[in-house]
Amino acid sequence: MPSMKAIKRRIASVQNTQQIMKAMNLVAASKVQKNKARLEAVKPLLNAANDFISNGLSGVADFDTLESEFYKSRSVSNTAYIVLSGERGLCGSFNANVLKEAFKHMNDKSEHVIPVGAKSKEFFVRRKKNIVSGPDYVGVIEKASYDVAAEIVDQIIGLYTNNKVDEVYIVHTEFINLLSQNTKVTKLLPFDVPIQESNEEIIYEPDVETYLRKSIPIHLAMFVYGTMIESSVCEQASRMTSMDSATRNAGELVDKLKLQFNRQRQGAITQEISEIVGGANANS
Repeated sequence: MPSMKAIKRRIASVQNTQQIMKAMNLVAASKVQKNKARLEAVKPLLNAANDFISNGLSGVADFDTLESEFYKSRSVSNTAYIVLSGERGLCGSFNANVLKEAFKHMNDKSEHVIPVGAKSKEFFVRRKKNIVSGPDYVGVIEKASYDVAAEIVDQIIGLYTNNKVDEVYIVHTEFINLLSQNTKVTKLLPFDVPIQESNEEIIYEPDVETYLRKSIPIHLAMFVYGTMIESSVCEQASRMTSMDSATRNAGELVDKLKLQFNRQRQGAITQEISEIVGGANANS
């Protein structure tokens, strides 16, 4: 049984850790609100980018006439994955879920991986996956920018148009609410967007294929940018939930340790009283 001094040290240690967890919870809550506001602000742009493509596709009479490879399915030999993870741990199962989903979807295919986030890079380096050479996308999730997203899209379009990969997926986390997030695998290329019927007559200059060729990189960059912001929201929401749970658990542990300390102290006091009474009786 630990001594009262050891229990007292343990209580102080747990309380210090509890204070750190409370601080992390508050920081994560602040970042969640900030990134949620960014996500809401970018949604109209994502919808507009999607409309660009839908309008363009609605103007195509025969897809077989298009020279672009963006819309044509291929025999799949090589696949590229963009995997969005967090930068740090202490966020529950957030990182584990997205990395497990990516690894499961790969299923030993001949793949090229673009890891975005420190945890993603560590995971795939450790498993000796074929990481695409180029910029290091560590530390970009929390401060997601369109420029970084466009750079990633340029890489995957280069791989796709040069026939180094036959399809491209992005593995990301969808924000539902603070307590629930959903890991998704979304196909980016070959391009597949439902065509929206439009009663308006649209004139494309110089032609619809040029319009689509220019629009698709913008759409993909906007989509990757949006998923980066959304993944940041999910990471901070998971961290906030985990730190809140850890803070409560630490409080329960402190209560148990205090009860144990008080019982031992009461036992020591009782023993001392018994010894004093026994000594007094022996002297009388």
